[in-house]
Amino acid sequence: MTPLRVDFCGEEQLVDPASTFTIGREADLTIDDNPYLHRVFLTLSSEYDLWWISNVGNTLSATVSDESGAVQAWLAPGARLPLVFQHMHVMFSAGVTTYDFEIHAAEDVYNTSLTALPIAGTTTLLPVTLTRGQRQLIVSLAENILMRATPGRGEIPSSGDAAARLGWSMTTFNRKLDNVCDKLDRIGVTGLRGGRGKLATNRRARLVEYAIATRLVSVDDLPLLDDDSLREPPESD
Repeated sequence: MTPLRVDFCGEEQLVDPASTFTIGREADLTIDDNPYLHRVFLTLSSEYDLWWISNVGNTLSATVSDESGAVQAWLAPGARLPLVFQHMHVMFSAGVTTYDFEIHAAEDVYNTSLTALPIAGTTTLLPVTLTRGQRQLIVSLAENILMRATPGRGEIPSSGDAAARLGWSMTTFNRKLDNVCDKLDRIGVTGLRGGRGKLATNRRARLVEYAIATRLVSVDDLPLLDDDSLREPPESD
């Protein structure tokens, strides 16, 4: 098997098929000294003539997608996934910080085939249709990550900071966040609810991971943050 190439913060490392490559706070690929990050969170290894990514942590999850964003999986603690595409994108959050890196293989095992295409002028990605306000909300949370030129790390703002960035009240922001999480939860996106109708505590991070991994939002959407048409009028005294 040929080695994998891992790209994080503009630096590349080769992964030898004869050994297990670790990713975490104290690992072959040291991501950060973030105390919320496991010492070893993910591993890359070869078995059965395939490369595999494994989640060896016990609390954090990762989002893994192909280059097109059409194939996306949530890698929960204890799970592992074969790396069958030539280029894969991995995202995860620890505390308020979201990290991402890219994995490059020498060749595809499978190719992605898109059978559904968006209609010009719409904001539809397969079964998901966003209102303009919902798209603005997601972009406000993903702004720091979308503005990066290379995979690395970015902070997800608090709800209060994101609401202020948009000129919304907290009531409006939370209502729209509830609505977009409900919409994605109904089509099977995991990690946005904590069970039995309860919202997940880290839903903002999971929402950003899913939206970027599936190309639901992109750098082209950043101008929405400066669109005053959806800003709330100032409250009168």
